Amino acid sequence: MNNNLTDKVAIVSGGSRGIGRDIVLTLARQGCHVAFGYVRNDEAAGRLAEEVRGLGVRCAASRVDVTDFEAVKEWCTGVKEEFGTFHYLVNNAGIIDDKPLMMMSREQWQRVIDTNLTGMFNLTRHCIVTLMKQKFGSIVNISSVSGVMGLPGQTNYSASKGGMNAFTKALAQEVARTQVRVNAVAPGFIETDIVSHFSPEKIEEIEKLIPLRRIGRPADVSGCVAYLLGGQARYVTGQVIVIDGGLSLR
Repeated sequence: MNNNLTDKVAIVSGGSRGIGRDIVLTLARQGCHVAFGYVRNDEAAGRLAEEVRGLGVRCAASRVDVTDFEAVKEWCTGVKEEFGTFHYLVNNAGIIDDKPLMMMSREQWQRVIDTNLTGMFNLTRHCIVTLMKQKFGSIVNISSVSGVMGLPGQTNYSASKGGMNAFTKALAQEVARTQVRVNAVAPGFIETDIVSHFSPEKIEEIEKLIPLRRIGRPADVSGCVAYLLGGQARYVTGQVIVIDGGLSLR
């Protein structure tokens, strides 16, 4: 069965690098037009947009801060004006600022919550009415294994991602009658910029904790996202799919 992403439109936050970049490219390869947001790197965003257009689909890159409610509203309005509508939303924008709670500043706590949790609220709030009115749509929130099992030194991050998982389950029930689906994926350790700074010894230590004995790749996540957005997952909603090589089973 075809996953039916062709000629649909997806909004992806945090799309210029890492997992977000791979999600944008995976959707584009399946014929989906993409509007992605980013925060800082204009050059990287421009290169990605050109790469996506080279795949034969439309693409729009926008510099937007997901913590800014009005800026996100303006972005969503602009996407509708340029593409006519949108069908999919991927809430991928997020940050990490780890510190043991006894040493964590209020600013460290608030910044992570504002970006990861409130940012998801802002974008979903400005997209949900459109999806409900057209009685078609799918949302995937990029959570973390930290929000499933909790990791020491990440009370702020774990709280934000645990909140994202609960948000996913609650919203899925609110909008199910309009045939809008809401799911989340919760990656473990994935080969991104953060992991690239780990020492070989640290990588080896982590891999020993993972039953599959390897760090995940961005494609392990983006493939699941494409599945959840598309027609093959038309009877899947309110789920948190853990993609961690079995780490959370230990």
